[in-house]
Formats: sequence, structure tokens, C-alpha cells
Amino acid sequence: MTSRRTFLNAAALTSAAAAFSPHVLLSATRPAKDKLGVALVGLGYYSTDLLAPALQKTKNCYLAGIVTGTPAKAEKWKQQYNIPDKNIYSYQTFDQIANNPDIDVVYVVLPPSMHEEYVIRAAKAGKHVWVEKPMAVTAKECQNMIDACNKNKRSLAVGYRLHHEPNTQEYIRVLREGQIGKIQMVSCSAGYYDQRTDHWKQKKEMGGGVMYDMGVYVLQGARLATGEEPIAVTAQQFTTRPEVYKNGLDETSMAQLIFPSGARAAVQTSYGMNMNYLHVTGNKGKLQMEPYSAYNGVKGQWNGGKIEHPYEVPWQQTKQMDDDAEAILKNKPVLAPGEEGLRDIKIVEAIYKAAKTGSEVKIS
Repeated sequence: MTSRRTFLNAAALTSAAAAFSPHVLLSATRPAKDKLGVALVGLGYYSTDLLAPALQKTKNCYLAGIVTGTPAKAEKWKQQYNIPDKNIYSYQTFDQIANNPDIDVVYVVLPPSMHEEYVIRAAKAGKHVWVEKPMAVTAKECQNMIDACNKNKRSLAVGYRLHHEPNTQEYIRVLREGQIGKIQMVSCSAGYYDQRTDHWKQKKEMGGGVMYDMGVYVLQGARLATGEEPIAVTAQQFTTRPEVYKNGLDETSMAQLIFPSGARAAVQTSYGMNMNYLHVTGNKGKLQMEPYSAYNGVKGQWNGGKIEHPYEVPWQQTKQMDDDAEAILKNKPVLAPGEEGLRDIKIVEAIYKAAKTGSEVKIS
């Protein structure tokens, strides 16, 4: 896709900029704010159709700026959202964002292979950072992002919208209270049929592959349901469209997780089939969420109880950004910090290794 090629070209042109010495932080001299200005980096589907509309409904933050490599997009967004010229950046001018007091948060919505670079550059520019999932391609990249934000005393949150979603929070409460007893088995699936053939999700070098993208949803389902971190995994990966998913890129991934308590989880994710559910079996009953990770309509039931809080798109993204902005304003921890994204990517790496070797892989 042209836009993704533009991203990569822009990244190559500006790689040297990341080596500049850290900018002087401006936050210490800024007056207190009641709303934070957010700049979206990357204006693809998620920013255009979900995040920008959600920012029109937020109470604690607002759309203050954009970063794009496409001048036509910049002009369109400028007119649509009344964004001042001084708050519009290209990838070549990105680091100048350090001098703009209008922008408090940089939200990185780029292909995963570019997350590390732009999160670190945003932190060095003195901005708080939100980054879309998957957090990065490797655990090492995730740790580098965490370290950069800590060093520059900036908050880092991963765009895990479901952490803020009331039905998700409700099923976690039900399970933590022991309403279905000791968790024995979790089955979680998330997938859809992706007809695209030239998107970053089909490009290994850009962080493509279903386990990175949709896979973090099923890992979150298993981890949130058990309240534990897996200690070992076996996995299988395949594709029915080798002309699209090349060089070992996974169209479908399946994994079996072992948890310290003895609980097991079977997770499935795919770009080749539609599926979306979470089933949790305990020794005193069961909990079912279906759909489990959709943008709306999330609902479920457990032992006769119902879980259903209806809302409209893009409510999840509005709640997520409002919660994360409030945490920054009140100097509180965010719900999904960088460490949460790091945990998932460690498991993703173990799943790829297990699928490649055909052996069980231990997770430290």
C-alpha cells in the first residue's frame, strides 16, 4: 500500500533524528491543564475511523495535532478537525513536537515495526506516549520503550481498549470473586477473514502476522481469566493462502498455555476465519463471553448471571483515552502500562518458537 511505503521511506529518511540528544522537557514550566492535547501519529483506518471520532467525545483529552507522511491527508484533517498548521507534522519534522506545548500525548498508530522508534522519540521529546497493540515486535523493543519513557519521566500506555471496557471488567470481577470456582480451562478465539493482500498485516518486515495483531486479544483473554502468567506453551501455525502469507507468516495460530495453578488455555486466532469468544470453565460452573473482543455488542453470562453493558462505537476508544488521560492528569498508574504489552510479546515470541520447533517452550 502506498501509505505504508510512505511510512517506511519516511522512517528511513528520519532515522538519524532519533540519535539527537534529548530535548529539554517543557512540562515543568507548563501551567496545570484540565484536558490533554493528543497528537495521532499515522492516519490509517484506526486513527481515521475510530480514534479521531472518539476524541470528539472525550472529556479529559482532545485531538490537538497529527503526524503524517501524506500531505493530502494533512490538509483533509486540518479542514475536518480545525487543526492549526503549527500542530501538523511530517515524519521529517516529528522531533520538533518537543517545542509544542499544545501537545501533551503522542499516540503511535503505526505498523508494529515502527513502534519502538517513535515511542522513544516521543519520550525524548518530553511527551507522554500511547501506543497501539501489538506493543512491538520483540520483547527487547518493548523494554527499550519502557526504559525510554521511565528515563524521561513520561507515562506509557498500550492501547488495550478492553481493559477499559465494562463487560470485560465485569467478567474479571466475577472470576476473581470465585463465582465459578477454581479456573480449570480457558478457550479463547479472535479472528476475521482479511481479504487484503498488501497491508502491513501481510508483511513480515512490518510486524505482520495474526499472532501479533489479533493474537494479543486471545492472550489477554487467557491471562485475564486465570489471573496468572503462563509458564509454558505449545503452538501450531499455518496458512491456507501461501501466496499472501509468505516466509512463515501466520494466517492462523493456535497455542496451548500452561499456568502455575494447573489451569490450561487453548487459544486460536486467524485472518482466515471469523471467530470471537471466551469460554472459562471452573470447578463450580462456567463463564461465556460472545462476542468477547468486538468494538461493541460485547456480552456474556455465568451460572445464570448476565454481563451486558450496551454502547456504541467508538465508545471503547473514548473510554480508553479518557481513562489514560485522567491517569496522567492525576499522576496515577494507567490501566495497561508498557509492562502489560511486554508480557504479551514475551508469550508471542514463545509461541512462534514453539510453532517452529514443534516443542514445548518454557516462559520465564
